[in-house]
Amino acid sequence: MEVVFPRCAGLDVHKKTVVACILAREGRETGRAVQTFGTATADLLSLQTWLTEHRVTHVAMESPASYGKPVFNLLESSFTTWLVNPAHIKAVPGRKTAVKDAEWIADLLQHGLLKPSFIPDRPQRELRERTRYRQSLIEERAREVNRIQKVLEGANIKLGSVVSNVLGVSGTRILQALADGITDPESLAALADDRLRATPAELQRALQGLMGAHQQFLLRQQLRHLTQWDRQLAELDAEVASRLAPFEATRALLESLPGVGRRTAETILAEIGPTVAPFRSPATLAKWVRLAPGHHESAGKRLSGRTIPGNRSLRAALVEAAQAAGRTQATYLGAQYRRAVRTQGAKRAAVIVAHSIVGDIWYILQRHQPYADLGVDYFDRRDQEHVRRQAVKRLEGLGYRVTLTAAS
Repeated sequence: MEVVFPRCAGLDVHKKTVVACILAREGRETGRAVQTFGTATADLLSLQTWLTEHRVTHVAMESPASYGKPVFNLLESSFTTWLVNPAHIKAVPGRKTAVKDAEWIADLLQHGLLKPSFIPDRPQRELRERTRYRQSLIEERAREVNRIQKVLEGANIKLGSVVSNVLGVSGTRILQALADGITDPESLAALADDRLRATPAELQRALQGLMGAHQQFLLRQQLRHLTQWDRQLAELDAEVASRLAPFEATRALLESLPGVGRRTAETILAEIGPTVAPFRSPATLAKWVRLAPGHHESAGKRLSGRTIPGNRSLRAALVEAAQAAGRTQATYLGAQYRRAVRTQGAKRAAVIVAHSIVGDIWYILQRHQPYADLGVDYFDRRDQEHVRRQAVKRLEGLGYRVTLTAAS
C-alpha cells in the first residue's frame, strides 16, 4: 500500500496519559517508536520535543473533545495535526490497548486512510467558547425565570396569567416590590406601565395572594441572580460583537434570513466561520451539522430517516430559528413549515425548515448576497396542476359543477 506520509505519529489521548506511536519509512526501511506521556503542560512539551526529534510531519489523534484540546493547542503550531473521528478507526476489532490504538492510528495516517475533522483556527475556537458559554447562561437564566414563576404560584400570585412577560418592565417593577415586602394589590397594580393590556382590576385580582417572608426571601435571591446574569450576558454580547466587528457585513447578510436574529447570526459565524470553504456543498454542511436526513436501508427497504447527533450548539440555534421562521406568514420558510407540520408534526417540521436554512446559509456565505425569498406561494406555483385538481375536487364534493377558464 502506498505510503503518503513517511514520518507520522498516532496519539491515543486519555485523561491522564497520551500514548504516542511514531512510524517512519525511509525507502524500504521502517521504524517504530512508542512512548507514553502525561497530560500536564510540561509533559506535553516533552511530547512535542520528542516528535520534533523524530522529524514527524503529521500527527493524528483520537480523543474526547475536552481531553484533546490541550494536546491539539500545543501541537498545531509545529505539525500538521488532525483530530479524527473515532468511528473511522474503530472498525477493525482486536485493538484493546492504548499502544495498539496509537499504532493503528499512525498506520492509517501513514497510508492516507484518515481524513481530519473540521477544526477552526484559534481565534474562531475562542469565539465559539464565548458564544457557547453565553448560550448556557441564557438557558440558566430561563430556568431561573421558571423558578420565579414557581415561587409566585406558591404564593397564590397569578401575575403570569395577566402579563405575557413576567420579567418585562411592568413585571420587574411588581416583582421587586413583592420582594421588598409590598403586598397590597392596589399598590402593586399601580406600578404597571400604562401600555399593559391587562386592566388595573385584572391586575389587582391576580396580585391578591399570600406572599410570606419565605417567598419574599426566595424572590430577592432569584432577582439578584437575574441581575447578575443580565450583566454577564451584556459583557459577553459586547465581547462577541467586538470579535465579529470585521465581519459585520456578513452578519447582516445572515440576519436577512427569516427567524435569524443577531445572536443566532453570531452563533452561525462562531460555529461555521465567515466562509464555507471547508464545506464543498450545502449537503456537506447539512451533514456536518447533522441536519441532513439519515439513511438506513436494508433489503431495499428504508427503515429510518432520523438525523444523528452533530454540532449541538449550531443545530439547536438553527432549529430555534426554524421555529421562529415557521411563525412568519409571508415567507417561503413559513409556508414550508406549515406544509410539513400537517403530516410530520411540529418537531420534524422544525428540523425540515432548519435543513433549508443550512442550505441558505451556505449560499449566503458563498455568494456574499442576502437571502432571496422564494415567496409564500412557491409550492402553489410549483404544483399548479395539483392545486387545481384539489380545488376542483373539493368544490365538486360540495355539490358544485366546476368549469375552469384560463385568465386572459
